[in-house]
Amino acid sequence: MSLFASAIILCGTVFLLKGCSSYEQPGETAAEGSRRHDRVLRVNRQEMMTDIDRSLLLDKPSELTDLRMP
Repeated sequence: MSLFASAIILCGTVFLLKGCSSYEQPGETAAEGSRRHDRVLRVNRQEMMTDIDRSLLLDKPSELTDLRMP
């Protein structure tokens, strides 16, 4: 039982120290992972702005005119 508890504590410590700080996936460098994360965040931000513009009706040009209609 003591061995099992110490193995759990050791695994927990390793995961606590390593965590998700690394961007690496198998076969990918840290720079590639960082670029992938940056790209995903940029695309998410662009899609969010598109959704906000669409909900506020800012995605189409205004049909108002400054000319008077007879």
